[in-house]
Amino acid sequence: MTDDESELTASLLGDVPRFTAQEVAEQAGVTLEQAQRLWRTLGFPEGDGSRLYTGADTEAMQSLMGAVDSGLVDYELALNLTRALGQTMARLADWEVGALAHRVEELTDENPTSSRAETALEMFNQLGNSFEDVMLYVWRRHLNAAVSRIFALGEADLDTTRLSIGFADIVSFTALSNQISRGRIGDLVELFESRCADVVASKHGRVIKSIGDSVLFVNDDPIRAYDTAEGIINVIGRDSRMPDVRVGLASGDVVMRLGDVFGPPVNMAARLTAVARRNRIIIDAATAALLPADQFETRRLPARPVRGFGVIEPVAVRRH
Repeated sequence: MTDDESELTASLLGDVPRFTAQEVAEQAGVTLEQAQRLWRTLGFPEGDGSRLYTGADTEAMQSLMGAVDSGLVDYELALNLTRALGQTMARLADWEVGALAHRVEELTDENPTSSRAETALEMFNQLGNSFEDVMLYVWRRHLNAAVSRIFALGEADLDTTRLSIGFADIVSFTALSNQISRGRIGDLVELFESRCADVVASKHGRVIKSIGDSVLFVNDDPIRAYDTAEGIINVIGRDSRMPDVRVGLASGDVVMRLGDVFGPPVNMAARLTAVARRNRIIIDAATAALLPADQFETRRLPARPVRGFGVIEPVAVRRH
């Protein structure tokens, strides 16, 4: 590691790594096994005697175990929370670095006397605190929204709720990705995800996850779910610069765990994309029954086998 890279690491971590895993565990008042398990759930290496850790690692360990010792949460729940935090922050960090990497290259080219590490350090020093403030703000806003959804369930099962699930899928993405450059693939996926996210948010829905060529979203209102699907087709499939897209909608009870949703409607929505024509929406019978007949026209399609569901009759839909 160069001196510039070491300085960048120290700036990002707020300190120079100087403790072993055993030393951090001892300072935090936990066993080495407990410390290593927490690090694994956060997505970090356990350490092999190398001095990889800083005082911040000790403080974080003490905070986590303090919550356990207080009785507010048990050890397994603490692990569950740290796993969610680790996975979320790992993706956020990769996303942020990937987005800024090109800018770092541009700035380095404009100032050849600076290395990439020096340029990245300067960028972090200028943006780091502001981004941390925004990150905390966004987390609190989403936390409030999640709590509000729980309150809205009333006395119902907190793990299970009735939603409309949407699955938007780029048509023939594998073949397309073999025909265009890697840079173009990255730009395409980024544009696809950002446009879908904008549409979902505007219709009061939530993006649950994106998987490159597909996006899974949910909405507690089937009409808004349809409007979301239609909006995605408008900004993706009807843009001549973008590939075609298919959207499947299914409704029913789903289990919400780990920031994800599980259950037959989720699987059904994904399967329906294989049935849908290009730039069309296909729904299941449950969703069709929820859409007002005075606003929507539905038409049952010929029965066909759908993996995991046997033979079903998909439903084509359009607004009057």
